Amino acid sequence: MTTTTTTLLLARHGQTVWHAENRYAGVSDIGLTDTGRAQAEALGRWAAAHPVDAIWTSPLSRAVATAEPACRALGLVPQREPGLRECDFGVVEGRTLAEFEAEDPGRAAAYRADPVAHPFPGAEDPTAAAARGAGALRRIATAHPGGRVLVVAHNTLLRLVLCTLLSIPAGEYRRVFPRLRNAAISEMRMNPDGSAALLSLNVPCGTDVP
Repeated sequence: MTTTTTTLLLARHGQTVWHAENRYAGVSDIGLTDTGRAQAEALGRWAAAHPVDAIWTSPLSRAVATAEPACRALGLVPQREPGLRECDFGVVEGRTLAEFEAEDPGRAAAYRADPVAHPFPGAEDPTAAAARGAGALRRIATAHPGGRVLVVAHNTLLRLVLCTLLSIPAGEYRRVFPRLRNAAISEMRMNPDGSAALLSLNVPCGTDVP
């Protein structure tokens, strides 16, 4: 059995129209804005200067489009992993938290207090989402022992997965990791036993939009 660690370079996709307005996109397949495309190109330039052995993405188009310039720069074919898709946010897909709060202040308050124990109505179970995302990263690491892999996925999923891999209570993900910036890099070391270490968080790669 290999004892070699794998480096995963986690990136959130570029900005979309809904994210620019702070709307939950979730499983809705929303495209990139001009800013999001510029962020993707910046990620591509970063990849050209910091080559990776493979690129994996969520199947959602905003993640695939964000990875495309890096794939082009390195001559790699992206591999899509269904386990990296964003969480389904149920009734708040396409809406802001403020809009939901105006409609149902009690449930919004419960969500703010513990988003894992009190997810939005109709939403995917965050614990299950964290497990599928962590499983996906472990499979990717196993497929590339000793390698460097760029993984393009989503804000909420990646924050849940970071909590899972770092043994942080999942319900704390919004407090501990307030946001992953679009197309910024967070570096993880994945060990063969499935454990992980976070080496850096939210390092901009060129175009960083708040």
